[in-house]
Amino acid sequence: MRVQSFSPIVNDQSNKLILGSMPGVVSLVQHQYYAHPRNHFWRILYDLNQLQLETDYDQRIAFASSKGIGLWDVLGECVREGSLDSNIQEAVPNDFVSLFASYPHITHLLFNGTKAYEVFMRQVAPHLDLEHMTLYKLPSTSPANTMSYARKLEAWRNEIVWI
Repeated sequence: MRVQSFSPIVNDQSNKLILGSMPGVVSLVQHQYYAHPRNHFWRILYDLNQLQLETDYDQRIAFASSKGIGLWDVLGECVREGSLDSNIQEAVPNDFVSLFASYPHITHLLFNGTKAYEVFMRQVAPHLDLEHMTLYKLPSTSPANTMSYARKLEAWRNEIVWI
């Protein structure tokens, strides 16, 4: 099945962009980034800031934005059955040239998982000047990543001490 990612959630204050590969089925159905209840993304983001996790999606987005964090996916569309990154075929990346031209304050790219990082480096990075960017490859927050929550949180904390 051909699936499409969402529009980026960025604004003029965004200096960090967290990039997944492609939203999973639950996220696509709910039209929300990281909507699967077992995805650790939002819990990690709030725990890193020592705050109680909000349940309302709009409040979560407002919180991320208040921290200068934008959200998007490396892929704009692909063919994929289910939610697993390993099932991605016919991957078409998003238009990062236009995004970075519109939002020049983005200086930190945080890849939520290996697939997002690898596809970006292979299909997107060769077409960009990334000299002023800092890139972070982080463990996926997806429930498909069987790493414990504590280890995921620690890995994100060790890499991103500036959030």
